Amino acid sequence: MLKFDNVSKRYSEAGDVLSNISFHLERGEMAFLTGHSGAGKSTLFKLIALIERASRGQIYLGGHNVSYAQDRQIPFLRRKMGLIFQDFKLLQDRTVFDNVALPLAVAGYGHREIARKVRAALDKVGLLGKEKKYPLTLSGGEQQRVGIARAVVNKPPMILADEPTGNLDPELAAEIMTLFTRFQQVGVTVLIVSHDIALIHKMDRRVLALDHGRLVAG
Repeated sequence: MLKFDNVSKRYSEAGDVLSNISFHLERGEMAFLTGHSGAGKSTLFKLIALIERASRGQIYLGGHNVSYAQDRQIPFLRRKMGLIFQDFKLLQDRTVFDNVALPLAVAGYGHREIARKVRAALDKVGLLGKEKKYPLTLSGGEQQRVGIARAVVNKPPMILADEPTGNLDPELAAEIMTLFTRFQQVGVTVLIVSHDIALIHKMDRRVLALDHGRLVAG
């Protein structure tokens, strides 16, 4: 599903932030990406999400080499992944329904199909019935669930989560991880960026570890 082949990322002011990264995640595999602050986790996340481009090497998503994707192709390629963030990145002036519906509206779905898909996504994360609520009226765990619903509403083959439990207490973090496990069990590839070593050990999944821009485990 996701393959890095000798990928490096260089910034003119900082030099190589990632050096010769190679790994392969199979379809339906769940893994964690970890490492010290500044190890390159965020940069790797941005390369997968096509927010940044690799300086060297090849990146494959779903069997397609996306290293040279043209700018106009990026929105289509991003539909193959659900992106989840630590700070939720919800639109505070829009309802839960509107936040989850956003990817579908951008993709051009009709109102009836949007309503059906949004309700299905909210049901998966246990928020059915809160469509008319606004994010600020929800708890942190509920806001993260809205972010997850938005990420999976298009049924992408891969979920990419950047510190999704960083702002949550251990109990809520465990609930969010249970959701990711459920998606993985139905064939979704899940890659979670996290520095929470205790949580990673508890999950007992594959770990990709970065150290000063190099992959040292995984």
